[in-house]
Amino acid sequence: MRKLGWLEDRNLRIDTRWTIPADADSMQRFAKELISQQPEVILSNTTPTTAALLQQTRSVPIVFAMVADPVGSGFVASFARPGGNVTGFVVTEGTLGGKWVELLKEIAPDVVRMAMLFNPGATYSPFWLKPFKAAAAMYSVKAMEAPVHDTSELETVIAAQAREPNTGLVVLPDSFTDAHRVEITSLAARYRIPTIYAYRFFTALGGLISYGIDLTDNFRRSATYVDRILRGEKPIDLPVEAPTKYVLTINLKTAKALGLTVPQSILLRTDEVIE
Repeated sequence: MRKLGWLEDRNLRIDTRWTIPADADSMQRFAKELISQQPEVILSNTTPTTAALLQQTRSVPIVFAMVADPVGSGFVASFARPGGNVTGFVVTEGTLGGKWVELLKEIAPDVVRMAMLFNPGATYSPFWLKPFKAAAAMYSVKAMEAPVHDTSELETVIAAQAREPNTGLVVLPDSFTDAHRVEITSLAARYRIPTIYAYRFFTALGGLISYGIDLTDNFRRSATYVDRILRGEKPIDLPVEAPTKYVLTINLKTAKALGLTVPQSILLRTDEVIE
């Protein structure tokens, strides 16, 4: 925002509210608080925060930075013409559901069974399930769903997948899985399951491999929309934009612990290798 000419306490005031994904009551309370201050624009983080804000207002402009499926979630009519008071940037594309299968099979070729770990409370999970299952069939891999409703189920679900030989895990990006990344990466290591994630912060914690967008880039791009709205443009005239920057990260220490040899074909495409 500074690069765009906005300086806090000079020509810009920023009020911030934070809450954990599972705390729906706080999310609604904070949404009401922000709307009551009559802001000129609100920057929303994820699908749950955007949904909470839209329950409170259909007039205050909202820019979301990390929403998976804004059309399926009912936030916008289409990418080209959002049609209301909200627009922004998506965190992924449905085709990534297939890309994760391809990459996991490439780094762990013995995998013949893949389970997608996801929070069934996320309304956009089908967005990835269809391409995930299609790609699994193409690679002759059995595709399974592994829904997790709360943290108490994490170990039970992951342990159940580990009992089947040559199983891999695909962790769906979601507020729940992101918030519990330490537990998920630790359990994947304990049960020795080759696992692919959407974001680098999983591989930084010991996850095997991740492929997804550069989240920081989405927030930088969101600032341009906030700037345009502050200068008089409307969300209805600002199309929802898809990701433009993807990052492939591999943790070689984890690969070695799993007995995997990372093929040169992947290493040549990798943006970051964690050793």
